[in-house]
Amino acid sequence: MIIDCHGHYTTAPRALEGWRAKQVEALPSRLAPPAPTDLSIGDDELRESLENAQLRLQRERGTDLTIFSPRAMAMSHHLGTAQTSEDWTRLCNDMIHRVCTLYPRNFAPVCQLPQSPGVPPANCIPELERCVLELGFIGCNLNPDPSGGHWKDPPLTDRWWYPFYEKMVELDVPAMVHVSASCNPCFHATGAHYLNGDTTAFMQFLASDLFRDFPTLKFIIPHGGGAVPYHWGRYRGLAQDMKRPPLDELLLKNVFFDTCVYHQPGIDLLLKVIPVDNILFASEMVGAVRGIDPQTGFHFDDTKRYIDSAPGLTASDRHQIYEGNARRVFSRLKLPA
Repeated sequence: MIIDCHGHYTTAPRALEGWRAKQVEALPSRLAPPAPTDLSIGDDELRESLENAQLRLQRERGTDLTIFSPRAMAMSHHLGTAQTSEDWTRLCNDMIHRVCTLYPRNFAPVCQLPQSPGVPPANCIPELERCVLELGFIGCNLNPDPSGGHWKDPPLTDRWWYPFYEKMVELDVPAMVHVSASCNPCFHATGAHYLNGDTTAFMQFLASDLFRDFPTLKFIIPHGGGAVPYHWGRYRGLAQDMKRPPLDELLLKNVFFDTCVYHQPGIDLLLKVIPVDNILFASEMVGAVRGIDPQTGFHFDDTKRYIDSAPGLTASDRHQIYEGNARRVFSRLKLPA
C-alpha cells in the first residue's frame, strides 16, 4: 500500500470559500457572521470536487490512501478572533469528515486547529478531542506561527504549548508542523513562509529539551524538512557547539520528514541524509506546485516517480517510506478490510 501523508482539500466546492469570505467581510463591520447552517454543500458536490482531482491522480499515479486535511493556506489563523477561527475550523473539519466518510478507502482525516495569535494553544484541545474521539481523525496540523508571518507567539518548545502536547500524547496523535497564509509581504507563502516554518521548527526542537519532557510526542516536518536536509552538517555542528546530544539521539525518535520535494536531486539528497525510518511518502497534491516539469514531462508533485527512481533503496526501504512509517507515526490509522 502507498500512503500519502500530506494532502489538503484544495479543491473544495467554492461555496466553502464563499462562506469564509462572508465571515471575513463581517469582521470590520461587526455584522453577524454567517452561521454554519448557511453553508449547503451536497454529497454529489463533494464527489465532483474530488473525482477529477485527487481521486483521478491517485489512480494515475498509483497511490492508495491520502491523509487528508483542510487547505493549509485557508486556515489563516491571523484573521479575526479566536471565535472566528473556531467557527471556521469546525466547518472545515466537518467537511474533511464528510469526505473521509464518503471515501474511507481513499482518505484518512487530519484536523485543522482553531489557533489564534496570542491565544494559548490549550484553547485547541476541545476541537482536537472532538475530531479524534468523536470523528475518528488520526492527527492534526499545528501552525507554529498563527500571526501569518510575523512570529508573535512563543516558540514551539515553550511551555506555553505544553498543555496541548499533553493532550496529543494522551490521544497518541502526531502533528504536522504547517504554517498557513503569509500576511507579511517579505515572505511569499509557499516559496518562503512554508519552508521558513519547517526550518524554524526544526531549529527550535534542536535547541530544546522538549522530547525529554515528551518522549512519545511526534511531529512531521513537511516539504522535505525545508532547508534542514541540505544543511544537516550545519545542524550537527550547531548541536555540537551547543553541547546538545547527536541529532539522532536528540530528535529522530520524534521528528519525521515527508517527501514533498519536487525534483529528483532533492529527493536523492533527502534519502542520503535522513534515515529511511524518518521519511514518510507525501506529495501534497493537489497543492502548491501544480504544473508539469518541462525537463521531465511529468508533474512536479508526482513524487512517487522520484522514490521509485531513487538509487540504493531496497524493497524494505520503499515499504517503510510508502507505508510502514506512516502506520507507525499515525498509530490511529485503521483501514477498512
